[in-house]
Amino acid sequence: MAGSGTASSHVPEGATQPLPPQEAQLRDALLAEISAATTQEAWESVRVGIFGKSGRFRALQQGLGKLPPEERRDRGQVLNGLKKTLEGALESRRQELARQALAQRLEREREDISVPVELPPPGRIHPINQAIAEIVSLFAVQGFDVAEGPDIESQWHNFAALNTPDHHPARTEQDTFYLPGGKGEVEGEERLVLRTQTSGVQIRTMLDGQPPLRIIAPGRTYRADHDATHSPMFHQCEGLMIDRKGTLTLAHLKGVLTDFLRRYFGQPDLPVRFRASYFPFTVPSMEIDIGWSKQKGTIGAGEDWLEVLGAGMVQPRVLANCGLDPAVWQGFAFGMGVERLAMLKNGIADLRAFYDSDLRWLRHYGAAPMDSGLASALVEGA
Repeated sequence: MAGSGTASSHVPEGATQPLPPQEAQLRDALLAEISAATTQEAWESVRVGIFGKSGRFRALQQGLGKLPPEERRDRGQVLNGLKKTLEGALESRRQELARQALAQRLEREREDISVPVELPPPGRIHPINQAIAEIVSLFAVQGFDVAEGPDIESQWHNFAALNTPDHHPARTEQDTFYLPGGKGEVEGEERLVLRTQTSGVQIRTMLDGQPPLRIIAPGRTYRADHDATHSPMFHQCEGLMIDRKGTLTLAHLKGVLTDFLRRYFGQPDLPVRFRASYFPFTVPSMEIDIGWSKQKGTIGAGEDWLEVLGAGMVQPRVLANCGLDPAVWQGFAFGMGVERLAMLKNGIADLRAFYDSDLRWLRHYGAAPMDSGLASALVEGA
């Protein structure tokens, strides 16, 4: 077939070869089909029907090579003119359909920017996460580092190293989750446990570190208990401070915890009481109470006392179990329930609500991500 720029000896240059009646009729029919295409899919179907391998224009070209040279030139010019006409019509229709599609999309997606935008409710920090962040920040200004340990512990790390005897009630299956099979990290320990306290982190810190030590250990703990004030999984934060003997006393322990409690509850004059108690891993041991009103349920006012955490000087046997000479080193330890502190601070009555995944509850008790309370605690303690 002659190229589109080939001149015919029968047609002056620049003139248009008139179409024979049959081709003119076909042209008009195809142009009508092109104009009738109202979607991009319909347009593509028409294009393939004209110029595809089995298209009608392709059929006109099939016999071109069998014509004599003189007729082939004339026929080629006719077909080239027809091709240009059809291609121009197709492109024009394609552009028109594109403009229509764009106009429809703009109309469909048009937004009235003068209408007030309804913003989704902002996210809130869970009270447990907020409480842990506040606890960590308040102890950080006192020089404590954060230490972590595994949730699955050997019985030695969880009980024996902490001077907890085999017959202690905490080691029964009614109180502790034991894992089936498997050996512990110490010879003779057959069953691993889900840690009942983060005290195992203290043991690991004393085994791996060199005093002086000053750490807190927040994390999940597990006990077989479930009611309005207990959960099978809950959070604790324990603290440990070890230094040379004679350096640390009960007075230091009292100062650290009193300062923390008053800052956490935001009451500089919060009454704090240290009451004698017993724990296998500390001696002397004590429980710490804060002043509150049982009748009103308010902290810091009234003549009642509420226990919030336990503490004491580290039992010499615990130091020895961790390779520290009790004649050289001494220190104190303490532990608190994170949920308990969060419940008291936020006025939450039921521990189980922390784990109900109720967004209404979270929006009410959750903290704003940019809550200035955390920053205030750091500034005041600096």
